[in-house]
Amino acid sequence: MHITAIWALMVKDARLYAANRLFALVTVLGLVAYIVIYFLLPATVDETLRLGLVIPDSLSALSEMPDNDAVQVTRFTDVEALRKAVASGEVEVGFAFPADLYDQLRQGTQPIVELLLAPEVPPDFVSVYAAAARELSFTLIGQELPVVIKEEILGVDMVGASIAPRQRILPLFAVLVLMVECLGLASLIVAEIEQRTIRALLVTPLTVRDVFVAKTLFGSLFAFGQAILLLAITGGLVKAPLLNLTALSIGSVLMTGIAFLIATLGRDLMSVMGWGMLALLIMALPTFTVLIPGLAADWVRIIPTYYLVDTLHRSLNFSADWNDVSGNLLLLTAFALLSLALGMATLQRRFV
Repeated sequence: MHITAIWALMVKDARLYAANRLFALVTVLGLVAYIVIYFLLPATVDETLRLGLVIPDSLSALSEMPDNDAVQVTRFTDVEALRKAVASGEVEVGFAFPADLYDQLRQGTQPIVELLLAPEVPPDFVSVYAAAARELSFTLIGQELPVVIKEEILGVDMVGASIAPRQRILPLFAVLVLMVECLGLASLIVAEIEQRTIRALLVTPLTVRDVFVAKTLFGSLFAFGQAILLLAITGGLVKAPLLNLTALSIGSVLMTGIAFLIATLGRDLMSVMGWGMLALLIMALPTFTVLIPGLAADWVRIIPTYYLVDTLHRSLNFSADWNDVSGNLLLLTAFALLSLALGMATLQRRFV
């Protein structure tokens, strides 16, 4: 192996990448945009549920309900005032009980309790608040349900520990940095194949192995360096820095292998962009399981980037250690080596 020649190839690739105005601009602006968006997003989560109540004066069971960190109750004099409060965002949910609630229940009729919801309340929560309205109706007249609720939280108790939007999106940005550099490396390789630069290099004492080693090191280190810069500026290296750096380094190798596969399919810059965007879209799917946990599905585990996103998410936001994510790292390493081997094997046929 020619160490000096490999270093020279890496320097050449760095200069060619910088000379490509498109990817050079995307690299710089993308990194700056991720950092700016991160600091613009909220750093905390407001977990307080603001409730509005219209309660008859004769039924004061809940009118003196004390506020706490989880629920903040505001009493209103009439339904119209409650409607305005919900519409303006002052409260998220409103319960309007009729003035003759007790009399209607005693007579066997069904009183109408108005449930007012803010637009951002998830549809799945409507039935929950409806059930709460029924229970509150009985509580107001002193007829609580004859049951004892025993609470048991399975897994991590997230009360008071919800993930801020900026922390939830940070793993997504780290993975996007790696994926964008994947497109840049693929375009660089395709340009060298079309210009027969690689064939010319193989006439020299350089071997195919030397060329692949240089491309792998350049692609992995270039993407890895940007991911480190992103985490360093956003504070992502404060918790478990060695674990996060290990995951990113393996992810960089994975993206380099994918870049080789894209370069095999691409014939010019446009085809590289086409195949690259398709690959980027597929590889980005696991990130939505972090942004929107309700979308998580078992099939997403077949996408290699799932194990990178999950590792970073658990490490950055849940203080996971090596034991917690060792399975992810092993599978991520296997996918990285497999993609690198397949990429080299298929790409070699184009210039040998």
